[in-house]
Amino acid sequence: MNSPTASLEPSEFTAVQTAGVFMPLTQFGAIDVKGDDAASFLHTQLTNDVQHLDASTARLAGYCSPKGRLLASFLMWRTGDAVRLLVSHDVQAAVQKRLSMFVLRAKAKLVDATPEIGAVGFAGDVRGALSGIFDALPDGVHVKVEGPHGALIRVPDAAHRPRFLWVGPKADIDARLAKLEQKLTRGSAALWDWLDIHAGEPRITQPTSEQFVPQMVNFDVLGGVNFKKGCYPGQEIVARSQYRGTIKRRTALAHADSAAPGNEVFHSNDPGQPCGLVINVAPAPGGGVDCLVEIKLAAIDNGAVHVGSADGPALTFLALPYAFPADA
Repeated sequence: MNSPTASLEPSEFTAVQTAGVFMPLTQFGAIDVKGDDAASFLHTQLTNDVQHLDASTARLAGYCSPKGRLLASFLMWRTGDAVRLLVSHDVQAAVQKRLSMFVLRAKAKLVDATPEIGAVGFAGDVRGALSGIFDALPDGVHVKVEGPHGALIRVPDAAHRPRFLWVGPKADIDARLAKLEQKLTRGSAALWDWLDIHAGEPRITQPTSEQFVPQMVNFDVLGGVNFKKGCYPGQEIVARSQYRGTIKRRTALAHADSAAPGNEVFHSNDPGQPCGLVINVAPAPGGGVDCLVEIKLAAIDNGAVHVGSADGPALTFLALPYAFPADA
């Protein structure tokens, strides 16, 4: 999501809507946490419940600074003897190093699994192609099935089309790409970013690391925070944000002529100070970019919002596929 200047072929968007697409994904890294204490260690570090993560479930989670700001976001699941964390590649090394500092006496080891694994996204009419690889397909969001070729996870729909994520041994995936190309349209990694944006699912990358408490990126709505679990870095601040009253900042879906992750956004009524920050960006059908923007909710309701400055590209806000809690 850090390549807003990339373009997508119109045929890619058409194929998502009318047929099926597979997209080899290079924007992710993977950290495997192994050892007897792997789950209990991560449980004390991440925003979601790892201790009770079962073999058929994947979960969103965040890793916060002591100030409650997200350093990274993950999709996590159990695989073999490890808990696997799928993370934006550009923050993976720093996050793995930081987490490793807190292992201390725990029987847990963090390993960079990126060189050994591959990831492929699927969208649209893809069940026939996937049934040739997996004996069963996951039927609910964040349900996971595991087979000889890795893990297959159902992820939130986007553009009213079902989506799946396949993560498995790189050699295994590479050997099957040619056969997939006979059944599905091959799309780019940027198309997956666009689909994630339209699913309303933000991803923390280097330009936005340490900028948001989880609620600002809708992680409480998306199931990325467990408010009943024990302590983790920043937990008190995250909890206070949830229970002190109305949440005034959220992440919205928008379109603009141009934008990049980390760009500030400005409201016409208060051009002197930013009212939000661009989180993720991907090329849009018909030109320009679609993006997820963290913003003061009051700024969406009236006036105009622009990227970069009060006279920068205008943002047009679009509907997210989910609603915020009534008290937010």
